[in-house]
Amino acid sequence: MNLENKVVVVTGGASGLGEGAARMLASLGAFVVIADMQDDRGKHVAEQIHGEFVHCDVSNEEQARNVFQLARKRGKVVGLVNCAGVAPAERIVGKQGAHSLDSFARTVNINLLGTFNMLRLGAEAMSENEPESTGERGCLISTASIAAYDGQIGQAAYSASKGGVIAMTLPIARDLARHGIRNMTIAPGIFGTPMIFGMPTTVQDALAASVPFPSRLGTPQDFAKLVAHIFENEMLNGEVIRLDGAIRLAPK
Repeated sequence: MNLENKVVVVTGGASGLGEGAARMLASLGAFVVIADMQDDRGKHVAEQIHGEFVHCDVSNEEQARNVFQLARKRGKVVGLVNCAGVAPAERIVGKQGAHSLDSFARTVNINLLGTFNMLRLGAEAMSENEPESTGERGCLISTASIAAYDGQIGQAAYSASKGGVIAMTLPIARDLARHGIRNMTIAPGIFGTPMIFGMPTTVQDALAASVPFPSRLGTPQDFAKLVAHIFENEMLNGEVIRLDGAIRLAPK
């Protein structure tokens, strides 16, 4: 799909993987609408890439609809990249007792329900497009995690939420096939994001060394390159791609 002068929405685009994707898509000629909760950072990135920022809690229907209403005013919306999410760590039974039900619900609400909320509204907007020469009307890309497969101690909520994103990838692709809209998911491994960079350097080095090859942390640019290829290759549909340097997570 040619993105020149077309509109792509990126959730979580103010930092980390989302920022990497937003910058890549802008370099390919897309007008990028960044939907994020980080107002100052989001506005800064949007200004740098000549896009637009919209404050959005992805689990909020009204705010999500507002994103796509604005995006459609900017042109033909052909893409959505879901990167917004949270990654809490909590044991089922810890020093404070049982796992908080509220924190589990919040994680699923943002990572799974929020992803679905943006997918459904993005697909609705794309369904009204005139098809491209490939027959496509749009492309949806969501972010899961290898924790959905190899969840570590303390990752029950996070793994459950990302497992849900993986599980709905194929049925959504099948559902939207008649509209010419593709749906893909990327499951990143250990990436250099603000969460990782907040850890001690020794921990970062140990995590990087645990990746078979290349033995380093993934970068937002690595993620962005795969996002770009998914947009370009119309045969990629209904699949989850692990982007992890062949790592398989240990229990902790």
